[in-house]
Amino acid sequence: MRGALPDLDLALALATARYAAQAGGALVRASGLGAHITETKGPGDYVTAVDRQSEEVIVRVLSSAFPELPILAEEGGGERQPTGWVVDPIDGTTNFSRGFPLVGVSVALLVDGQPAVGCVHAPFLGWTYSARRGMGAFDGSGRRLTLGDPSPETSLVTTGFPFKAPERIPRLLAALDGVLDRFEDARRTGAASLDLAFTASGVFDGYFELGLKVWDIAAGALLVTEAGGVVSDWDGAQRHLETGDIVAGSPRVHAALLRATATHSGAHQNVASDPVPYRPL
Repeated sequence: MRGALPDLDLALALATARYAAQAGGALVRASGLGAHITETKGPGDYVTAVDRQSEEVIVRVLSSAFPELPILAEEGGGERQPTGWVVDPIDGTTNFSRGFPLVGVSVALLVDGQPAVGCVHAPFLGWTYSARRGMGAFDGSGRRLTLGDPSPETSLVTTGFPFKAPERIPRLLAALDGVLDRFEDARRTGAASLDLAFTASGVFDGYFELGLKVWDIAAGALLVTEAGGVVSDWDGAQRHLETGDIVAGSPRVHAALLRATATHSGAHQNVASDPVPYRPL
């Protein structure tokens, strides 16, 4: 799949993404929190059998509804295409395996390289957020998400640490120092998709992180922009899906975050689109 399909039904794609994320989330929730055996994929990077089972459910739903679309999934792999699905079956596996309920399931559809549909589901909270390009972002009750635009001095922002790329931690900490000088306070949830969903819904006013993958941020980035926010990389460019370095928030908050992060942007490394040979689930 090398481009957009002229007859792609985005309304159906949104309903499919929401159903797939909730189906995967139902399996995750039924498996229970904590006491899951983990395998190590890399430093601080874990996978459980439930990650793979959730992904299998999600992939089955997406493939059934849109058999012509490729799928890039965190555990099963695949090659990112301009038009296709990207899936994170459990965002926050460490949280999940340790019994911390901030866990997300993320499903997004890219069309011509940009998110056109996205859903983030928090199975242990029972919260769902979804968006379609140009049509707004909504929570599970149908309430439209609309960001306010508070001053940085009264804003709460969230971040995450690039534990998969420890050489980037000094950049993050330097930026965090600048953020704490400008903002009221900061949090860390350990799940990028939820950080973005919570930013879109107003729990947080902004978010910044380094070294993420496209499946971590594609759905959540669409939520933020459709809620009236701004999303970019650390230099203010629209390369966050390629670099994995992201700044998101309401317009004033995004601008203030950029003043902290752009100083420490450093040299980009493409970590968001590494092709992985697809392994059938």
